[in-house]
Amino acid sequence: MSGLNTIERQQQIVRLTQQHGKVSVKELSERFAVSEVTIRNDLGVLDRKKLLVRSRGGAMVNSQLSRELSLKEKSHHRHALKQQLGKAAALLVGDDEQILLDSGTTTQEVAANLVDRKNLVVMTNGLNIAMELSQAEDVQVMLTGGVLRKKSMSFYGHLAEKSLQDFHFSKLILGVDGFDLKSGLATHFEKEAVLNRIMCEIASEIIVVTDSSKFDARAFHRICPIQRIHTLVTDDGIPAEYVQALERQGVRLHLVKQSK
Repeated sequence: MSGLNTIERQQQIVRLTQQHGKVSVKELSERFAVSEVTIRNDLGVLDRKKLLVRSRGGAMVNSQLSRELSLKEKSHHRHALKQQLGKAAALLVGDDEQILLDSGTTTQEVAANLVDRKNLVVMTNGLNIAMELSQAEDVQVMLTGGVLRKKSMSFYGHLAEKSLQDFHFSKLILGVDGFDLKSGLATHFEKEAVLNRIMCEIASEIIVVTDSSKFDARAFHRICPIQRIHTLVTDDGIPAEYVQALERQGVRLHLVKQSK
């Protein structure tokens, strides 16, 4: 697996560590065709970021599972790809619709591509998404309200949940922290998972938009099984077994080719 830049290699190392529980310097050196010194440097960087834990001869998965990144950190992570995904997901939304748009940085890119829609209603739990759409003349923006979680600029809690009770939406566009064939869709924050479950109940169609790094990543709080979703927008880095399993479930796949 040569040809990856440093950031891409480190992302793959984190993913391998999460999949297997532990990895060795020797195996990683051979897999990525780089020196063991380079791998040790990678592990040192990832350990300092708390994305894994250094161990003798390799590394182990962080016991806190996957560290949740702040909104600012997430906005820089795979930004060009998120722009592509946002554009692709926005194409699934037409004029004269009423949609739910989940909080997050990828869903913010969806919002950025909805500003020219006509007679569109968007309800969101994301303050950043509301701001993104605030200048769109023909888009009516509704906020759930609730308690603001500053780390992610998202609202949660009883008021947010209550605000959804009297509505029904044609589509929900949902971002996730984890996507696993067995455990389903998940997120790191329990109260966000509760709100996301309600969103799933009041939308006719569930569209998940996420990059391929979230596959086989198991965030702690489950949202729903994969059987509940109708459409997945992701990139061509999705593992082949996911493509096959999702197609068997009847999930519509929109795969974006990653820019090199």
